[in-house]
Amino acid sequence: MSAPVLLVIAHGSRDPRHAATVHALVRRVRAQRPDVRVETGFLDFNVPSVPGVLESLATEGVRDVVALPLLLTRAFHAKADIPAVLADAPPRLRIRQAEVLGPSPLLLAALERRLYEAGLTPADKSSTGVVLASAGSSDPEAIAVIAEIAREWRRSGWCAVRPAFASASLPRTEDAVRELRALGCARVAVAPYVLAPGRLPDRIARGAAGADVLADVLGPSPEVARVLLERYDAARTPVLAAVGA
Repeated sequence: MSAPVLLVIAHGSRDPRHAATVHALVRRVRAQRPDVRVETGFLDFNVPSVPGVLESLATEGVRDVVALPLLLTRAFHAKADIPAVLADAPPRLRIRQAEVLGPSPLLLAALERRLYEAGLTPADKSSTGVVLASAGSSDPEAIAVIAEIAREWRRSGWCAVRPAFASASLPRTEDAVRELRALGCARVAVAPYVLAPGRLPDRIARGAAGADVLADVLGPSPEVARVLLERYDAARTPVLAAVGA
């Protein structure tokens, strides 16, 4: 019995860097699990669309699909947009929606990887304040998750970690940078907690002008690919049980 198809659902963007990053991440996932068919669909702006991919899979005779939101928090897209799109899928498809990627210790490892790639070293942790800069959300659950991630990350040895948001919530990145300066951190680094480049990550970068270090977005890091496959494996088990029932 073949494994369920993994459908990675990305938001999409007018910025071509977004789709390029999504495709690079999917290529890494395919390389890690060549036994799993991985497809990509976008909610907006880019092709193929999620409905288009689902129609194609149904036409091919595919039965089982794990739909994985390429999102870091459970906000509006994971709670409303994606379930609505999946509800309109061809009825022959058996679809399970996987959990979003965050939170995960692997994502914290990916954030640190990006900071070290930007010039920090593990020896800098105790004297460096970090801004955990996310896209932002009007969903209180998503905001609370980001705040908890910042608290957890601080316990790993950083001088301080402050959450910040590019939209919908406060504080902004530049405000968190100033706060860390006022706390007396020897250096300030900004770690974008976003998956791909685009308008909001660019806003984070502008807000990081007063920081000493700006890390890259998470992108196709190996840790992100591993989280993606963990979410897939967790979601596929009930699918396989249903098939054997």
